[in-house]
Amino acid sequence: MKKHIVVLFAITLSLGGYAQEAPSFDKATEAYNDGEYQKAIDLYLDILESGKHSAELYFNLGNCHYKLDEIGPSIYFYEKALLLKPQDAEILDNLGFAENMRLDAIEEMPKTAMAKLHDTVVLTWSFDQWAIIAIVMLCLFVTGYITYYLLYSATKKRIAFISGTLALFLSVFALAMAYLAFQDFKTKNPAIIFEREVAVTSEPNQRSEKVFVLHEGTKVNVMDTLENWHKIKIADGQTGWIPSESLRLVKDF
Repeated sequence: MKKHIVVLFAITLSLGGYAQEAPSFDKATEAYNDGEYQKAIDLYLDILESGKHSAELYFNLGNCHYKLDEIGPSIYFYEKALLLKPQDAEILDNLGFAENMRLDAIEEMPKTAMAKLHDTVVLTWSFDQWAIIAIVMLCLFVTGYITYYLLYSATKKRIAFISGTLALFLSVFALAMAYLAFQDFKTKNPAIIFEREVAVTSEPNQRSEKVFVLHEGTKVNVMDTLENWHKIKIADGQTGWIPSESLRLVKDF
């Protein structure tokens, strides 16, 4: 399965607009192409430590870890990339390859029609992307409004009025989607299991009953934290507690 992974590196991208990091990014990509995956990882992590991050950077880190058979870290970085670029086909494809190598096959709880519609529309873009769309549409509305008063032709004024009104509607819609996407972002706290195998217990201590077992690469949602324990929920609805060191939070930017 591994040999079929679609390794699509963003060599020509400027790392989310940080042109000053391009040389380091190119060196890391060159190391990957030479088969020096750990060296590439170290170089990408150096960029992260400088305070710069992007979907492309996390995507490439996921690819490097996948090549090293490190399934947990590869899924972890693919998931981080998806936070910045939701529904990105390339990231989803490679994430799917990595997830196929997990030991846990957890069946997700069925979603209602409204929940599916919410995910399809609201989660098409991240909340900051929706916010950018809202700002762009608002600027177009202002342009249309000004143009309306500057034009003399009745036909052109009508076109400017309709275009400006449409832009205003789209701006309000995008702002609403940004709000809903942000609420979704706040309510979810995804994490990836990093242990080869970890027992999930009914209470936050080693003496309590073992409920089930999870393996490296499984995605969970952290619901609560108590000292060195996290209460987690998996896709099929089961909950339990695991030691904090057994997982890594996806949102730890």
